[in-house]
Amino acid sequence: MFLRTVSQLLASALLLTGGLHGQSSATAVIEGRVTFAGNGEPLRGASVVLTPGGKIVESDAEGRYRFQGLAAGEYTLVAHVHALTDEKKTVRVQAGETATVDFALGIRPLKESITVTASGREESTADALLSVVSLDGYQLTGRSASPSLGDLIGDEAGVAKRSYGPGTTRPVIRGFDGDRVLVLQDGMRTGTISSQSGDHGEPIDPNDLERVEVVKGPATLLYGSNAIGGVVNVLTDHHVINQHPHQGLHMALTGVGGTANAQGGGSGSFEYGHENWLVYGSGGGMRTGDYNTPIGRVLNSFTDMITAKMGLGHSGERLSWNAVVQRIETTYGIPTGVDAKDSSGGQAAGGEAAEPESSLLDMRRTNVRFNGSWKRINTALEQLQFDLGYSDYTHREIEGGVTGTQFFNRQFVYSGIFDQRPRGRWSGRFGLWGLQRDYKTRGAEALAPPVDQSAFALFGLEEFRWERVRLQFGGRWETNHYSPEGRSERRFSGLSASTGAWLPLWANGALVANYIHSYRAPALEELYNYGPHPGNLAFEIGDPNLKREAGDGVEVSLRHQGRNVRGEANLFRYQMHDFVYFQPTGGIEDALGLLRSAGDVGVEGKGPVDLHDVDGDELGLGVAGVFGRQGDDLLVGRTAVDGDDGAAERRQSVVWNGHAPRSGSFVRRPQPRA
Repeated sequence: MFLRTVSQLLASALLLTGGLHGQSSATAVIEGRVTFAGNGEPLRGASVVLTPGGKIVESDAEGRYRFQGLAAGEYTLVAHVHALTDEKKTVRVQAGETATVDFALGIRPLKESITVTASGREESTADALLSVVSLDGYQLTGRSASPSLGDLIGDEAGVAKRSYGPGTTRPVIRGFDGDRVLVLQDGMRTGTISSQSGDHGEPIDPNDLERVEVVKGPATLLYGSNAIGGVVNVLTDHHVINQHPHQGLHMALTGVGGTANAQGGGSGSFEYGHENWLVYGSGGGMRTGDYNTPIGRVLNSFTDMITAKMGLGHSGERLSWNAVVQRIETTYGIPTGVDAKDSSGGQAAGGEAAEPESSLLDMRRTNVRFNGSWKRINTALEQLQFDLGYSDYTHREIEGGVTGTQFFNRQFVYSGIFDQRPRGRWSGRFGLWGLQRDYKTRGAEALAPPVDQSAFALFGLEEFRWERVRLQFGGRWETNHYSPEGRSERRFSGLSASTGAWLPLWANGALVANYIHSYRAPALEELYNYGPHPGNLAFEIGDPNLKREAGDGVEVSLRHQGRNVRGEANLFRYQMHDFVYFQPTGGIEDALGLLRSAGDVGVEGKGPVDLHDVDGDELGLGVAGVFGRQGDDLLVGRTAVDGDDGAAERRQSVVWNGHAPRSGSFVRRPQPRA
């Protein structure tokens, strides 16, 4: 009944917008050539991105490109070719006019950074309303030794990593971790459970990446309540984002090796395009042994990964689609200590020590995806982008060669986004999103009962341009429903909203300001977990009566992106309401109390500088502080469990909580399990 009502509302909106804008009017054209700056030769296959509108075309054999059917107004174009420096230009066109914009791309160390994550369509990071880090393939090459996502991007300003070993690292964005940081692959949720435990990783093959984008700060408007702290989008297929034909055969090989951990890996990829059809695939693997350090070998710190992918796409004048299947298998160890050596390189005094019993995680993930776009729907709507994705994730926790606990997570995600045709100074998009999830655990440490989760959201984003000033407004309504086996059901609904402004100050410089109100439904682990959790060194007790979590954030960003100097400085403050976190129930004397509200205040900056047009030097800085308040007492964040030799044996009891304790309240202490 609910979905039928939503469908009727969307159909009514389409008819209404078609009626309101049904009168035809003269349109404009933007065309030009893309050439190599060194000799003026045309560049075939260059991608040219047009905003607003998010249109993408590819240059032909003569380097020519063309956008037609455009409304009068101002547009920004970015020309892109791998290994060359992107170039950005702005043009204003009138109805019936044909404007010519040519590009000459060269080789420079400072490239125009492109993001698709900030607004859901490609644009320059300098023009994005949100603070974004975009790392392209060449920047990632120097980090190709990283076996997991946190290692790959943990050195960026405002980004840290949570680590339980080389295979387990996960990004921490401005102090937010876990269920508050959403990880995507090509814009789709990966389907892993890396957010719930310190020893659950987010494995990636760095040799199979085209770009990694990090949205710092709340991005709940487009991506839902799990993005209240930020988003990391791992881009492996430009076919998913840029659906246009690639003629001929293209192949690539990549290899990596290292001595500190006996690392070896490689990957290969191909794509073959004929007329409007494209078939592509890739595969590879990486292996690392135990790390060697000056004081000895880090026991059980190995990783092993294999990936494979196959896809098929078709690009038409109005309908384009892409289908892809991907499989990733990885095994990694949980470090157990250091095999210490004496100064001469032999075994330390005390004889040969027994190696601790090893623990490892064996993970399998299969993703199937079908997405595409329907262009030129009517005079009011530019296109519909649709996306369907299914993921089947499982992992086993193995101790001493015996499987202890197994996790199964299957989910189906769908979305539809309508892009409006620019009308005068206005442009925008609106859409729907949904999720169906089936989560199960089995074994001695099955913390939560089987849970079925469903979610649905409607959202919209509008932009107003006046001269070179841009104003943006948006809202998202989302509902989440949890149905656990043998436990009480919960439903959460909330609204996220944002407003922002982009103000030019000088040539290539701008001031960006944002206010964001965000909503997050508690994770199923926070609601229903009950049992020992070695990955968090705790006996976890969920609270099925938790409230939704809400946040209000303000961010001001000063940016400059010139030819030789680029820099960005961000100042932000977030205030969280009914913040959900671990509350220790005893066993450590300086454990924290419950937080009624919590805050995050910080400043960060980063600036690459091109010296003498030869070398690109880069400086990054990030500082952030997290605090909470209960009554009149200020609580400063600290670790819940002090690290010592007996930490694993003396797990403390903790409860998930998000409200201040009331008079007469108590915490139930669990009895030890046999």
